[in-house]
Amino acid sequence: MRVVRISCVGTRHLSPPSSSSVRGCDAHSDDASASASSAGLITTDADDASCSSTPSWRIKKSLTCVCFNRKRAYERICSNLTPLQEERLKRLRKRMKNYFDASQPDHQDALRALWSATYPGEKLEALVSDQWKSMGWQGKDPSTDFRGAGFISLENLLFFAKTFSTSYQRLLKKQGGKRAAWEYPFAVAGVNITFMIMQMLDLEALKPRSFLRLVFLQMLSENEWAFDLLYCVAFAVMDKQWLDKNATYMEFNDVLRCTRGQLERELMMDDVFRIEDMPSFSLLS
Repeated sequence: MRVVRISCVGTRHLSPPSSSSVRGCDAHSDDASASASSAGLITTDADDASCSSTPSWRIKKSLTCVCFNRKRAYERICSNLTPLQEERLKRLRKRMKNYFDASQPDHQDALRALWSATYPGEKLEALVSDQWKSMGWQGKDPSTDFRGAGFISLENLLFFAKTFSTSYQRLLKKQGGKRAAWEYPFAVAGVNITFMIMQMLDLEALKPRSFLRLVFLQMLSENEWAFDLLYCVAFAVMDKQWLDKNATYMEFNDVLRCTRGQLERELMMDDVFRIEDMPSFSLLS
């Protein structure tokens, strides 16, 4: 993989370091090249998940931009964000820090909207009700399950239900494939997926520490709902991993790790410029 050294240095990984080399060149000289890794420009962290995950490239503090080759055309992604990226990242971070508060009317309305989108025509008796258990909440009060990921996890579920209703209902009802006797709880799984994506993208960090975050911010500049779309893809991938592994409830964390590895690999593919370009986006309908 070739890297152009203009005002930026870096690489984009498509395979483990053992099978691909990183080369640098001066834009004003012919064959000046060096190994970026040996120069201390990049490091790799191997994921310990048992699902053939790829190493993730970490950005050294001295780098402000990365250049990588997409179909023989060099593209630059900078950690210095554009005004649009800054504004959208700011809004996304605000959503991520918004804790669920059962006393807030807009949060109550969102819960009712989720129920209506999930079970059209079926009346919700109360915000605290045993009815919620059918959706995969741990108890009759779903607000207690939002602690890990906050209000955005409810927004993600609602976005999924409204945007890809067919896929949402299929996963909710556990349709298709050979299902385990002890299945994952749908709604709680959704909260865990939101939290996993937040960790994967490392959006709370003041400075980017991985190429994956920079790639996602490019996607966010193209579509403000990139996080929510990625969530929908992640849920579909998780369910497919679950079926492929014939998993049971006790293996949920392992399935989630493998889901993260799959998402990371797809986000870093040459042909993926938007969430809609990810191969697993085709799982949604």
